[in-house]
Amino acid sequence: MKKIIAIANQKGGVGKTTTAVNLAAGLGVSEISTLLIDMDPQANATQGCGIEYNRDKTTYEVIINDTDIDSALVDTEIPYLKLLPSSPRLVGAEIEMVPEISREHFLKEKLKELQTDFDYIIIDCPPSLGLLTVNSLTAADSVLIPIQCEYYAMEGLGQLLNTVRLVQKNLNKDLQIEGVLLTMFDTRLRLSNEVAEELSEHFQDKLYDSKIRRNVRLGESPSHGKPIILYDASSIGAQDYMDFVGEFLENDKQKKE
Repeated sequence: MKKIIAIANQKGGVGKTTTAVNLAAGLGVSEISTLLIDMDPQANATQGCGIEYNRDKTTYEVIINDTDIDSALVDTEIPYLKLLPSSPRLVGAEIEMVPEISREHFLKEKLKELQTDFDYIIIDCPPSLGLLTVNSLTAADSVLIPIQCEYYAMEGLGQLLNTVRLVQKNLNKDLQIEGVLLTMFDTRLRLSNEVAEELSEHFQDKLYDSKIRRNVRLGESPSHGKPIILYDASSIGAQDYMDFVGEFLENDKQKKE
């Protein structure tokens, strides 16, 4: 049975898309059938997988024009990973959804139509708390929150958690916090360790032991249209994300037992 995980943080530049792409890629190279859904109009996850975003069938057509979702899926370089690409056209979707009935459930209903059986569906949410993110949270089983190890790390987190609570109350009572992942971690900086300690106190067992360290190769990989595991498998970024994938799978296994 598939598990749907939304990667969300309305604060930009926290490694949200990097985490969505590399978690999905890590699951794929582990031969676990995975679908990555790009719900961000910037289409960075799409480009990060080496897929052009100027396509006829994208997330926009699936949600707004009721296009068959299976026909919009594209293959990636990783055999076990498929992508539902995004498009800048998606930027107008929230306005178009406003007058519609059950507008928060559009993505959830489309996912019910999937013919391919995936073990995991990873949703890259836009950096906002609008209807696209609410659609993602309504469709998801859980939300994974990347947080950068910087001064304003906790800024806006309360808003995100409040949105999660509202979705739980009104739209998706089963939505859980999957976990919190520290990104842009620098072991040399006292600030990184202070942020880690603060988040550990706040989230306790929801905070992953894995940390994504700052890494030049990790920053380069999206411009080459490749997840880090394909761009440079020996890099620190690849090692960190594969460690995280291992911890993610182990945690999920324990939850099911």
